[in-house]
This record gives sequence, C-alpha cells and structure tokens, in this order.
Amino acid sequence: MRYLFILVALLVPVVAQADDLSEDRVKELVLEAIRENPGIVMEAVELLRQREQAAQAAAITSVLERNRDTLDNDPNAPVLGNPEGDVTVVEFFDYNCPYCRKAKPEIEALLEADPNVRLVYREWPILGEGSVFAARAALASSNQDKYEEFPWSLLGMQGRAEEASALRIAEQVGLDMAQLLEDMDSGEIDEHIATSMRLTKELGCSGTPSFVIGDALVHPKRLHESVLE
Repeated sequence: MRYLFILVALLVPVVAQADDLSEDRVKELVLEAIRENPGIVMEAVELLRQREQAAQAAAITSVLERNRDTLDNDPNAPVLGNPEGDVTVVEFFDYNCPYCRKAKPEIEALLEADPNVRLVYREWPILGEGSVFAARAALASSNQDKYEEFPWSLLGMQGRAEEASALRIAEQVGLDMAQLLEDMDSGEIDEHIATSMRLTKELGCSGTPSFVIGDALVHPKRLHESVLE
C-alpha cells in the first residue's frame, strides 16, 4: 500500500496538470495503469530510492563541509599513523563493539601499507558505562604518550571493556594509575566525547565503527579501497 501512495504521489501532479483531470480520476487512471503494467510500481519505488539516496548524500556532504576542520584537525582528537599524511581517515568507535575489534587488524595493516595515512581516532562510547570508562581512560592516556598502545590493547582484549578490565590493561602498558585517574576527569575529555556525539548525530551514523574519508562515510569493508582510490 505504501508503494501505491508513492506511485500516486509521483504521477498525480504530472497527469492532473496535463489533462486537467480531478485528483480522484487521476488516481483511478494510476490504478488502471498498475493493473495493466505492474512493473510501474517497482519503477516508481526505484525512482524514489534514487531520490532519497541523492538527498542523503547531499545532506552528508553538507555536514562534512561544515565540520571539515573539526573532523580533520581537532587538536583534542588523537592522531595515529603519519600526522603529516595526505590522506585522513576519521574513525568513530567503541571498545565494546565487536566490529571495531574486527576492524583493528585492518586499520593496523592500512597504516603499515600506506605511510601517508593520518588516522584520527574519535572515541564514541555508546555501548554502556564500561565503554564510557574505557574511552575516558584511553583519552587520558594521551597525557602519558600511551594513546596508541593503550587503545589498541583495549581493542585486542578478551571480554568486555569495563572499569576493572580497562584499569588492568592500563597497568599492563605501564601507565601511571594515579595520574590516569586524575586526567580522566578533564574537560578536554568531556569535549571530545560530546563532539563525537554531535558529529555522529549530524552525519546520521547508524553504529560503530563509522569512517569518514574525504567527503564520504565509508563502510569498513571498503576502507582500503577508498583510501587507495
């Protein structure tokens, strides 16, 4: 039934204007046309899909343009790989996301294969309090120059990232625990997470991990391909 209304919405204005028919009569003609040629429905649905995709792409491009400097050059976001690289990949992720963990070796391989990649890590803790604690701890580890080692250890761990497991990993990588706990309460960390929440909401990200490369949101399976294009 939804497709019927879509078809009518697409065809009624044109037919009514051309033949000066009433709207009810046009609907009758549309129904007759559907009975004679059912394929019209699928054509109308495909047209609507294309229009929706174009509108969505335009909206994403607009959001990326408005937030380009924040996405690529936020001083409050850790950068891995080559800080001076000519290709910037922005990843929004959560330590308790199984797909983020599966993407980890792909990210490592990408950085190893292409020395010109800048990886901007944006903590996006959306999978519970454990994720929030792990994200805050990871960002705080930047003050001890352990950001790369600590987050990747968290992504490679077994089980959920919670307060206890995050602190255990922090000790294993040699972090000063007292300093870490103190740094976790900084306003810069609040700002980083709030900015990640805002950006993903504006971009319409549906889950983790989400990647931004240039003017596009990229599926993890196309990450290498998109960077190398």
